[in-house]
Amino acid sequence: MSDHFDLIVIGAGPAGEKGAAQAAYFGKKVCIVEKAPKPGGAAVNTGTIPSKTLRETALHFSGLKQRGLYGVDVRVQANITIADFMQRERAVVEASWKLIDENFERHGITVVQGTAKIVDAHTVEVSRYTDTRRLTADFILVATGSHPLKPAEIPFDGEIVVDSDDVLMLQHIPQRLVVIGGGVIGCEYAGIFGALGCRVTIVNTRERLLMQLDSEVSEALCNEMTGRLGTQVMLNSEVKEIRIEGSGNERYATVLLTDGSTIDADCVLYSIGREGSTRDLGLEAVGVRTNPRGFVLVDGHFRSTVPSIFAAGDVIGFPALAATSMEQARVAVCHAFDFKYKDKVSPVLPYGVWTVPEIAMVGETAESAREKDLPVEIGKSSYRLNPRGQIIGDVDGFIKLVFRRDDQRLLGCSIFGENACELIHVAAAVLSFGGTIDYFIQGVFNYPTLSDAYKYAAYDGLQRMAKRASRVAGLPAMGGRD
Repeated sequence: MSDHFDLIVIGAGPAGEKGAAQAAYFGKKVCIVEKAPKPGGAAVNTGTIPSKTLRETALHFSGLKQRGLYGVDVRVQANITIADFMQRERAVVEASWKLIDENFERHGITVVQGTAKIVDAHTVEVSRYTDTRRLTADFILVATGSHPLKPAEIPFDGEIVVDSDDVLMLQHIPQRLVVIGGGVIGCEYAGIFGALGCRVTIVNTRERLLMQLDSEVSEALCNEMTGRLGTQVMLNSEVKEIRIEGSGNERYATVLLTDGSTIDADCVLYSIGREGSTRDLGLEAVGVRTNPRGFVLVDGHFRSTVPSIFAAGDVIGFPALAATSMEQARVAVCHAFDFKYKDKVSPVLPYGVWTVPEIAMVGETAESAREKDLPVEIGKSSYRLNPRGQIIGDVDGFIKLVFRRDDQRLLGCSIFGENACELIHVAAAVLSFGGTIDYFIQGVFNYPTLSDAYKYAAYDGLQRMAKRASRVAGLPAMGGRD
């Protein structure tokens, strides 16, 4: 049986869904192939949506949502079970499945379930059980995502030693958890389980957590983890071996570090790296090049080394965010069919990390700007000075602006604290239009809101500039807070 389409999309995650919908919106005949029983990819089923929902559940059960508020004591509710922990996550995932299915139906997209294999530049074979269906198309979009890297020397068993997919399937909340890796996934899950009262240890080979972030933000997160959550953070530490010991219900893990020390744990979450989900897809045979970790190599239009085959999302590697994946797929489809709708993905990419508390950034950090020898100043405002921050009990959060000294043009923003992943879009908008910190000075912000902290971060930046100029001129500096 043969069916011809304008576009075949392989993978129904964020990139696949939005790429398919973009083509169908402009009248193209589209088929999407998904091997899993339900759509959504890792974002809905094993990653973004589940982990963020679990985070909110953990904050609810622990009382951390009310930290510092009215003298509330932070402690985990008694007799919490894994079923309590997962109930809300399942409801949100099922709602996401429904929304995706409705989107496919609304756009008239043909959905085929099965395992895809590309057999030539325009043909995809889909296998399900003993049946094989052959589909052809003018263009193919590969959006198969990525999966956790699983080195052969790590004894993954899905219970004692797990990856970020397995951790959602744990039957019990471990009392002792070791997280290997201080990246986004490791820090997010460390916060979730730490909020639930687990004794969490993070082992990270680098000198700080989340190296891509502003160093002050990284330090604040480390302090929050160790101080409020009781997490042990081991930096500049390397794992030599992980062993599963004991038997039956008495099994546990021993983590041996290169310095000779050991850590015992009920569970070890290994979260160092991911690789592209391209194995057995047939890419090499048809001439599509991938790198050693299975990520598809693409050009600026997301076209692979075969002109009719495009790729987008986590399957092409960095930045591997659901938000960027959606935009990459839309842009890929626009270039495939020469739609004059989207030419490129915005260079302004807001970055959110759902740790406890949230972290977000966009543009330059203070360190990255100085490495580029940019003449920058910073402006910072604490949630402690913000009435909304006091109301919600988050007095450790802050907004940090990075801007040019010569023209005050905003270059970047980092936020640590409640609602950081929402607040960052204000800075992203200013960056997109090449704005200056004068936007924050002149703008009117609802009161009391956390957004108002932008204004005082801008004031702080101006005061720092004035003090710098006064030091140079040998004059007394002006100070104070509006």
